[in-house]
Amino acid sequence: MSLKSLIQIIIILTIIIILGGVYFNYFANNSELSLEIDEKKIQKKIDNNIPKKQETKKLSEKSNINIEVTDSKNEKPNLKEKINKKPEISNIVKDIEYLTTDKNGNKYKILATSGRTNSEDKNILDLDNVRGIITSNERSTIYIVSDFAEYNSFNLNSNFYQNVVINYEDKKITSDYFDVDMKTNIAIAYNNVVVTDPHSIMKAGKIILNTETKKININPENEEKKVTLKIN
Repeated sequence: MSLKSLIQIIIILTIIIILGGVYFNYFANNSELSLEIDEKKIQKKIDNNIPKKQETKKLSEKSNINIEVTDSKNEKPNLKEKINKKPEISNIVKDIEYLTTDKNGNKYKILATSGRTNSEDKNILDLDNVRGIITSNERSTIYIVSDFAEYNSFNLNSNFYQNVVINYEDKKITSDYFDVDMKTNIAIAYNNVVVTDPHSIMKAGKIILNTETKKININPENEEKKVTLKIN
């Protein structure tokens, strides 16, 4: 074989090798590119199928953010919060009326615009804007008015106080305090007591009134201060 033919063969082989290498590299890269594209499509499909809860968890793991995911269907209310949010119940009672009848048929009615249970004794009701009415089958009616009163539902005693006014027959009694005991039918007015009738004005320390017989026992405040009487 001549030298010229040998050189031609070498050149042809070289060209074949170069073309083969180019061809191999081209299809290999295309295969890798195609594989990468397929992987991205698969990953995208997987991501689309991941529930929001898992997606949130995945995001928190990547960003190192603590995110608490709860299922609203299984979430239970906090009992302490429920108790704390419970509306407060007011202790005030509006438009109060008590009616009591003793063994002799005397009736005692007490009314108030509002009241509340006493903080020291649950049997006592603290009343506001109070009116009392004591009626008898044989005697005239006694009417009582005061700013405040304490009514004991256990023993039926009442303690009226502040701007107390008692009216019966033609008499008007004013005092700071007026205590009524329905069991004994005894009522006592004391502190700054003034008794007024059409004929006189009397100042005394204490007046004891029998709510059944309507008899009055007038007492001075002390031995030094006597009962004063002014005739009209």
